[in-house]
Amino acid sequence: MDFRTAAAVGAGATAAGYAAARAGRAALRRFRPGRRLLTALADRYQGKLDDAVRSLEERAERGGPLVKAAFAGARALGEGKSPVRALLSFGWTALKETLKRIFGGGRKAKPTNIVEHIDIGAPRGLVYDQFTRFQDFPSFMKKVESVDQVADEKLHWKAKIFWSARTWESTIVEQVPDQHITWRSKGSKGHVNGTVSFHELTPDLTRVLVNLEYHPKGLFERTGNLWRAQGRRVRLELKHFRRHVMTRSLLEPGEVEGWRGEIRDGRVVRAPGEAPARERTSSVPAG
Repeated sequence: MDFRTAAAVGAGATAAGYAAARAGRAALRRFRPGRRLLTALADRYQGKLDDAVRSLEERAERGGPLVKAAFAGARALGEGKSPVRALLSFGWTALKETLKRIFGGGRKAKPTNIVEHIDIGAPRGLVYDQFTRFQDFPSFMKKVESVDQVADEKLHWKAKIFWSARTWESTIVEQVPDQHITWRSKGSKGHVNGTVSFHELTPDLTRVLVNLEYHPKGLFERTGNLWRAQGRRVRLELKHFRRHVMTRSLLEPGEVEGWRGEIRDGRVVRAPGEAPARERTSSVPAG
């Protein structure tokens, strides 16, 4: 009997014993005589089974997809779940572990560079102001669920990746009004660093240029990275942004109040409404 077969058989046997121990404890609650002694014996037996489950789990981690899948299914049975739920657990684990092997799970993925641009028929100042209203993003972008701006330079993001939610934190390291915004981010399932810049083509036509460096970590992120799903998503979200500017912001420009402070090296060096340092210096009368 090889290791995979032994692990699968062991997982089933351990799960059966684990389920029996749980059932035994439930039955003991219905009998008063000797209940303490019998409960102690059941606790001891279940403790040994817990140790066996942990040991088997450590071995399963060193096995292949089928070994891990067998253990996941057996553990689901041991936790009292239905055979159908256990079968689903087995199938999902097998699929996930197989995809990890195919797409290089455990190895550090190379970052993906994404460069996209879009032209918007609106003045550069208005386009910039609308873009700095990050908390508006969920109202017109498909995958962005929430944006919480905890400080002028820090934001917490939540977005939808396939059917899973992803959260990350970004820090604006440089922001110059009407010119560009540069940020760095961190997240457990990957992160994106990048710069967005604003270029006036004509007084009523602005080009938005996005340059991203995407670092995938999660299974879905690595899988989608193979066929450049993220690049297509960026193009689509830029189109959503253009539609919002053209159909909402352009009609009521006075209602769009952007953030016009300045950030350097991750710190706010000029608050909104405050003149740049060179202008303040030149306005001081000579002594």
